[in-house]
Amino acid sequence: MPGDLEGDGEPVVLVVDDDIAIREALLSLFGSVGLRVKVFASAPALLQGNLPDAPSCLVLDIRLPGMSGLDFQITLCEAGIRIPIIFMTGHGDIPMTVQAMKAGAVDFLTKPLRQQEMIQAVTRALAVDRKRRADEKTVADLRSLYESLTPREREVLVHATAGMMNKLIAEKLGVSEVTVKVHRSNIMRKLRTRSLADLARIVDALGVRSDRL
Repeated sequence: MPGDLEGDGEPVVLVVDDDIAIREALLSLFGSVGLRVKVFASAPALLQGNLPDAPSCLVLDIRLPGMSGLDFQITLCEAGIRIPIIFMTGHGDIPMTVQAMKAGAVDFLTKPLRQQEMIQAVTRALAVDRKRRADEKTVADLRSLYESLTPREREVLVHATAGMMNKLIAEKLGVSEVTVKVHRSNIMRKLRTRSLADLARIVDALGVRSDRL
């Protein structure tokens, strides 16, 4: 995707529709409310570039030549791309809507499109993506701090957040209770926390379990 859509954090709306009239209408609509927008005639055309490194959403026609909108949704999901999708269709039916929603679509709009409805849907989708990006950054930051722990500190962390007292942890690991206390102090410092509850939230966020040690 062109470089002017990458990296500066401004929201971007991606539109995929084989109808040029729809593409031009949405380009004008989103531009009128100050949103950046990029339009494509097909899913492969979008895939030729990179997704923007910014909060974004995809306004996607469900019936496209070649790769359909639903097929494209599956492709993105399999690739681990979690961009919020708003589907458009002039021929939608209930099974199609259910399939799209089960696969994670945030909205499903019928043509002819209502401008306010579309803007509201995009606003919601961008909010979803902002939260996803913030959550992913938080987990990535926590993962970086966690990886600064030694293997033994990771063991102590898991046992401590599972509710084990220092004496029991020491017995299980074959070390002194004083050593466990030192490890716990180091863990608190490295993970920048002040309480066991904070440590438990980190363990939960990272999915750290004793069977992974």
